[in-house]
Amino acid sequence: MQPSSEVSPPPGWHTGADAEVAPRGLRALCSPTTLTGGLTELAWVGAHVLMYPLGTRMEALRPDPRRRTGNQPAAVRALFAADPLAARVPVLLVHGLVDNRSVFALTRRSLRKRGFTSVCSWNYSPLLTDITLAATALGQQIERICEQTGHDRVHVVGHSLGGLIARYHVQRQGGDERVDSLITLGTPHQGSVLAHVLPTPLVRQLRPGSPVLRELEEPAPGCRTRLTAVYSDLDQVVLPTRSGRCDHPDLGARNVLVRGVGHMSLPIHRGVLDEVATTLAGAGQQDAGRRHIAAVA
Repeated sequence: MQPSSEVSPPPGWHTGADAEVAPRGLRALCSPTTLTGGLTELAWVGAHVLMYPLGTRMEALRPDPRRRTGNQPAAVRALFAADPLAARVPVLLVHGLVDNRSVFALTRRSLRKRGFTSVCSWNYSPLLTDITLAATALGQQIERICEQTGHDRVHVVGHSLGGLIARYHVQRQGGDERVDSLITLGTPHQGSVLAHVLPTPLVRQLRPGSPVLRELEEPAPGCRTRLTAVYSDLDQVVLPTRSGRCDHPDLGARNVLVRGVGHMSLPIHRGVLDEVATTLAGAGQQDAGRRHIAAVA
């Protein structure tokens, strides 16, 4: 992955020298990457609507003790070469707003195919009104998984609001004792201006500068969870797209920029899934304290 800078939103139409910027913005919107990403987003949203009813039931964690990393394909063995036991650390997937575990259908399959033996999703209440309450419930779910599997720590992958719920638990409720790695996909770490559209209690917490987001800006010294924030320049929900970054000075998050991937497509994009698997396998540990932006092909 090569270093890259974030793509700025297309500017408005101006006169003079600024007028030259507008055509560049239009060309960016009409680029093959953007068009492909937009079509993929539309197709996945349609498929996800059909799959949604199948994800309403809570998923039980079903570890497969028969699987051994040494018996896996070469690509799987290479992924866990540095730490073969990493394949057995439970992975918990947390969905976003007005969603359920069906959004992770391909994510679960991908992680299991890559050698992770304990992967499950968690559905929180669709009537959720407060991020802090959801974070507490997430902590209880993590404790149940640790008790069931015998592991002291787990990995968490959160999409959209799910990432913010997990971050709150890690940063404000002592969840870093249990959560080894947290990966957020399209999470509004700095809020989203789109949250001004709906006045519901939960959505108000997603507005830039809300009390919950200000609380997450407070110091968090000694946080033990490795955090990776994946965000996209084509996110239609997290606006501005730069709000998907996590720049808290005490968290040392890795910020990974992907280009041309819509908000709902992040959990199914192959490059994003590669990043998730590599990070959870431990390959990113040496970079945990260094914040940077990277582009995933």
